[in-house]
Amino acid sequence: MLTSECVPLVKTGGLADVAGALPAALAEHGWDMLTLLPAYPSLVEKAAATKVVFTFKDLMGGPARVLMGKAGGNDILLLEAPHLYDRKGGPYGDPTDYPDNPVRFAALSFAAAEIARKGLTDGWTPEVVHAHDWQAGLVPAYLKYGPPCQVGTVMTVHNIAFQGLTPAAMLGTLGLPLSAYTADLLEYWGQISTLKAGLVLADAITTVSPTYAAELMRGEFGMGLEGVVAAKADRLSGVLNGIDTDVWNPETDPEITPYSAKALKGKAQNRKALMAEFGLSKIKGPLAIIVSRLTSQKGMDLIADAAGDFIAAGGGLAILGSGDPVIEDSMRILARNHAGKVGLRIGYDEALSHRMFGGADIVLVPSRFEPCGLTQLYGLRYGTVPVVAATGGLADSVIDANVMALNAGVATGFQFHPIDGMAFRHCLRNVASLFADKPNWTRLQKRGMAQELGWSASSATYATLYESVIREFSSTA
Repeated sequence: MLTSECVPLVKTGGLADVAGALPAALAEHGWDMLTLLPAYPSLVEKAAATKVVFTFKDLMGGPARVLMGKAGGNDILLLEAPHLYDRKGGPYGDPTDYPDNPVRFAALSFAAAEIARKGLTDGWTPEVVHAHDWQAGLVPAYLKYGPPCQVGTVMTVHNIAFQGLTPAAMLGTLGLPLSAYTADLLEYWGQISTLKAGLVLADAITTVSPTYAAELMRGEFGMGLEGVVAAKADRLSGVLNGIDTDVWNPETDPEITPYSAKALKGKAQNRKALMAEFGLSKIKGPLAIIVSRLTSQKGMDLIADAAGDFIAAGGGLAILGSGDPVIEDSMRILARNHAGKVGLRIGYDEALSHRMFGGADIVLVPSRFEPCGLTQLYGLRYGTVPVVAATGGLADSVIDANVMALNAGVATGFQFHPIDGMAFRHCLRNVASLFADKPNWTRLQKRGMAQELGWSASSATYATLYESVIREFSSTA
């Protein structure tokens, strides 16, 4: 597996959670997975990676080697290339993107292709390379335009908005032939798109929910690549993400007073503690949380408009996140205007996020598009009822508490559509109304907590997909 981030080593978003959880889940189906990512500062020490298993005399500007270690119970390969990855800041930039990111992640893809082609020094050779997002999109290209290799490829799109755009003049620097620069392959409106390369050349394509897979073939979601995705529809599948149910477990979470669906008393204690931590008081209605990037994609510009009526109805709001400076300022104004009812923390704190899910009544996820989303799954797991926009993986994982679903006993949360302020406000009114009906609200919480949210079903799907890729590749190779 090739990824730019992986818990517990480095995380900026949900990709890291997926990369950290999938190997163990696949092991139950007989798959031995090694995860390759860059050796950002301190990762070699964190993974105790001391065994050298591959070397490069010159990898796009300098020497490099691959070290093997372990993290989170998973076998990890770290690409140690100081000229590319030994720098301060986040994995992609500090604070803006590094200008050499095209080379940095092309090198990662090239390293994966070489390992696939030659195997590690200890004799381990993969049958499949599973590449994640634009950072790994060139793996199928390097395999295609190099010596023959009997290895299949799977490309997973976590968010098609990030496409790995690179100037066409970089083609030679990236070690790719001019024949690859065509409209049918890597060329994208006069540039190179590493994500398009993966979509066009991989043996199979997945994305992180069935609804998002269908949405990607539509102009409003495909971000210019909808035609490419549609042309590969026969190779496309949507596999809903899971979560690590050991890490996210209200019965054992060290950050909170433990509770379960059978004994919810601890959640009430966590609610009081969360209110105190955010300086909130006298919240008689539902206590809502936001744990999110503060961007318009996440629908965060809808919050300030919708929050007034919700707070007037007795609700409270605790916010954790960072992002668009304009939206951050709107959240500061909201907290200032509703002191004691709205609390705000700019930034991210993993431990605090656990306390928020442990103590809140609802979690707000009003995303305009959401490939899968993990936030709503954490909410279900903790009995923190998700309130979501009806898009992507949010629509796949939350059953709306409409009249029919409530009567049938299947509702697990709330959906709203269209994704605008009016629909969001109306949805929050429905939330407040049902919250006042404690027996029905408790049943809604417990039903969400009873959902299967782990990786069992999804990992089985991936295992079957890998087998099919091997069979197909072997028959055509």
